[in-house]
Amino acid sequence: MAETNRSFVLRAVKDVVLEDRPVPNLKDPWDVRVQVAQTGICGSDVHYWQRGRIGDFVLNSPIVLGHESSGTVVEVGSAVKNLKVGDRVAIEPGVPCRHCDYCRAGSYNLCPDTVFAATPPHDGTLSKYYITQADYCYPLPDHVNLEEGALVEPVAVAVQITKVGKVKPNQTVVVFGCGPIGLLCQAVSKAYSAKKVIGVDISRSRAEFAQTFGADDVFVPPPKPEDRDDSLWSEEVAKIMKERFNLGEGPDVVLEATGAQACIQTGIHLTKKGGTYVQAGMGRENVVFPITTACIRDLHIRGSIRYTVGCYSTAVDLIASGKIDVKRLITNRFKFEQAEEAFELVRQGKESVIKVIIEGVSS
Repeated sequence: MAETNRSFVLRAVKDVVLEDRPVPNLKDPWDVRVQVAQTGICGSDVHYWQRGRIGDFVLNSPIVLGHESSGTVVEVGSAVKNLKVGDRVAIEPGVPCRHCDYCRAGSYNLCPDTVFAATPPHDGTLSKYYITQADYCYPLPDHVNLEEGALVEPVAVAVQITKVGKVKPNQTVVVFGCGPIGLLCQAVSKAYSAKKVIGVDISRSRAEFAQTFGADDVFVPPPKPEDRDDSLWSEEVAKIMKERFNLGEGPDVVLEATGAQACIQTGIHLTKKGGTYVQAGMGRENVVFPITTACIRDLHIRGSIRYTVGCYSTAVDLIASGKIDVKRLITNRFKFEQAEEAFELVRQGKESVIKVIIEGVSS
């Protein structure tokens, strides 16, 4: 029988199926074909599965899911010089055009023509084989396994967030959220010699884990009194945090990785005058935002999306050096045939679940 490319396909909202597709061919001299070994599940994958869109990206035709992957190179194009068959690689899932002003300036995360895995209409990496460009594959050192290789992607996201926030040695950094990205932002900040890193989460178990992973201290906000206004309560929580952690005027940098309105409001009130606030979490598209406070405090407010030049190679180095132990984030492992079960577990949002990994097609 001819070999097929087993794939986990999102056909429509809440409609996924395993399909045997044709094995993809190289289309460009710079292409490589990777046999995918491990894939992590990201919240964006689940979002497309449940809702069919994120912002302007709308599911109008079936796509393969997945974008946090590693694997082994099994075929290389005629022009490829940096890789050979048998190399183990982390796959950077977005290949930009390389020619627009954004790409030429190094901000290829803003390229409007990026082919990004599992972002409609492009197929993702949850297949036996995935075709991509050789320069968007990063060789893994021998001592880094393929599970760790799959988690290079979320580490690169955290590297970009800290890059946007200009996190430097001896700074105080507060990170809202102790999910995978928040935890990694804390760990990257600490690896960059931040003086004090504080993680914030409403889950006590996640906060406690954060304190063993990358945070020097953690904060679980008290529940809001029923008679208290949301915005005033957020301001009050910021004051509580400043006093409890001896933050003075506030931290140098706040990284927001939840998208929750209460965290956004608290984060703005918390940041010191002239400090930096980075919005990375995506929740509701519109929130009540304390803009007067942001103006009066002369805050540097930035958004963060994907990764830019150097983020992926830095992420590989952070993992390879042992500065970030991504293996500790993996709480659940599934076979490829159990992909829907794995996605359902992530959808449930249990406190005990941090990172879910799907093994590649076994044969």
